[in-house]
Amino acid sequence: MTTSTRGATRVPAVLVLEDGRIFRGRAYGAVGETFGEAVFSTGMTGYQETLTDPSYHRQVVVMTAPHVGNTGVNDEDAESARIWVSGYVVRDPARVPSSWRSRRTLDEELAAQGVVGISGVDTRALTRHLRERGAMRVGIFSGNALPDEGTMLAEVRQAPEMTGADLSAEVATKEAYVVPAQGEKKFTVAAVDLGIKGMTPYRMAERGIEVHVLPATATVDDVYAVNPDGVFFSNGPGDPATADHPVALMRAVLERGTPLFGICFGNQILGRALGFGTYKLKYGHRGINQPVQDRTTGKVEVTAHNHGFAVDAPLDKVSDTPFGRVEVSHVCLNDNVVEGLRLLDRPAFSVQYHPEAAAGPHDAAYLFDRFTSLMSTVLMEGQRA
Repeated sequence: MTTSTRGATRVPAVLVLEDGRIFRGRAYGAVGETFGEAVFSTGMTGYQETLTDPSYHRQVVVMTAPHVGNTGVNDEDAESARIWVSGYVVRDPARVPSSWRSRRTLDEELAAQGVVGISGVDTRALTRHLRERGAMRVGIFSGNALPDEGTMLAEVRQAPEMTGADLSAEVATKEAYVVPAQGEKKFTVAAVDLGIKGMTPYRMAERGIEVHVLPATATVDDVYAVNPDGVFFSNGPGDPATADHPVALMRAVLERGTPLFGICFGNQILGRALGFGTYKLKYGHRGINQPVQDRTTGKVEVTAHNHGFAVDAPLDKVSDTPFGRVEVSHVCLNDNVVEGLRLLDRPAFSVQYHPEAAAGPHDAAYLFDRFTSLMSTVLMEGQRA
């Protein structure tokens, strides 16, 4: 990626998809070129949380909401220490932010962090194209001396694909750290960071959990060195088919019978640990308005999503695995994609979406309570034994 930041709003920009479709607009954020996987997000708010979600690493995010940036950027809502998207596409950027919490414009923040974007694009047409053709590689080029269309297309087609990408270690913490429990400490959880969002350990800390966030490269000895009452596997980017180390680590946790909770990438890791396959969705689920049914209660939740891969598990039966019986606990009502797994013979479950929902619905917040109850039950059974 090459970037510059001077006079971006007046600079021409071009978006080139790997199938040859081209969209023209104006530079937004940094000026230069960038590459990634073109995906779209249906959220009408929460763009700051989206930009700083590590699960978006190496993706160019198209915002379906036409007006973006109207609340500016503040210093409190980021989900990590930096912007992770490789590029950003908007239709109508706000000229002036309107929020008492705003500290700078979104355009300024993108430029400061070297994120190449494009504005003035017909994002409705672009989103329809991605829905019909599927997520694909893309490049954004901006500057007064743009390459010719053939050169730009060739560069896009040389960029790496998301299938086969092993990315979690690139976004995870390099050093372990602790998020202390709020109020009385009730449990200790080892959280394996595969691209964790800042709100996730906070949601656990609210429930009296001391969270030890560990690197993606953590070993089983690292996990149990903190004497955990439960183990958590986070969200993260990339193809779960490449995540052999997290899968092996999760199997070790399952063998010990420690309460286990996984979200998003962690759900896919659990699927692989149980012997299921994973596959790439045509264009994925990204946004804060996805309907999911909790099959254990029948309740429908509006949920926040960010995933391009899914678990290939049967919806209509209980499956036998090396770790006992497992059922699909949650399903997306839009397309019947597996949205959660629950073991019936061991204390472990997962969901494909994001129950922390910092910028979205809180329908799924109960899942952290479910994890707490699971740890409490196992602890009490151990004391009786």
